[in-house]
Amino acid sequence: MTYLIPALILGVCGIMAGALLTIAAKVFHVDVDERIVKINEALPQANCGACGYAGCADYASAIVNNGAPTNLCRPGGSEAAVKIAAVLGTAAGEVIPMTAVVHCNGDCDATETAFEFNGVQSCKAVKRFYGGNGMCKYGCIGLGDCADVCEYNAIEIKNGVAKVTPSLCKACGQCAAVCPNKLISIKPLAKHIDVLCSSQANGKATKLSCKNGCIGCKICEKKCPSGAVRVENFHAVIDHSKCTNCGECMNACPVKVIHTCERS
Repeated sequence: MTYLIPALILGVCGIMAGALLTIAAKVFHVDVDERIVKINEALPQANCGACGYAGCADYASAIVNNGAPTNLCRPGGSEAAVKIAAVLGTAAGEVIPMTAVVHCNGDCDATETAFEFNGVQSCKAVKRFYGGNGMCKYGCIGLGDCADVCEYNAIEIKNGVAKVTPSLCKACGQCAAVCPNKLISIKPLAKHIDVLCSSQANGKATKLSCKNGCIGCKICEKKCPSGAVRVENFHAVIDHSKCTNCGECMNACPVKVIHTCERS
């Protein structure tokens, strides 16, 4: 009897709790549109937020309930867009191929470290000390926070600077989110001519800190036939809405800081 009564009480409590949960599930049950379920299944479940929504499930709900565009999933690309369109019975929207771009070319041959950091080996940790351990405070710290979060192995550290393989990149933006120096942007692959430098120091200071840095000479700006290049804060910037991918700026750059790449 010592053990029987407590066991009976526990059993009754369990039965009552189960019954209450069953009743609550029926009372608060919300029917889910099966299209949302199917669209969510068509998405890659990266939950990266590149589409502008909290995750794949949120994006699927927005497509059905709010008429969100069906071609916003960068990791899923055209394949996901086609599957979503099939669920809705509509035409698939065009998905423009994108890639991450690291706006720094300051490798170990071009720049040096200002001090040795013995703490946690991450870019975020180093950034807290004097803005980083590099001679250029705007450049890639090179400890691979971006590579660590990339699920597609599209980023690796080569000679002290992050490099992107466009053929592997899904443009999810996770790397851009973790970079403490905000060096990474997501750009259209078809117009991937970019300035691989983010320094806002003047030309003299940039040359002292990195051989591969933009010196703000404005030669690229003058050579661009479409007016897509401008120099702001001693730094060249390309307006991709105007860029025709002609390569004139790249050829004219005296320090070869403007580069292009193609999906292999």
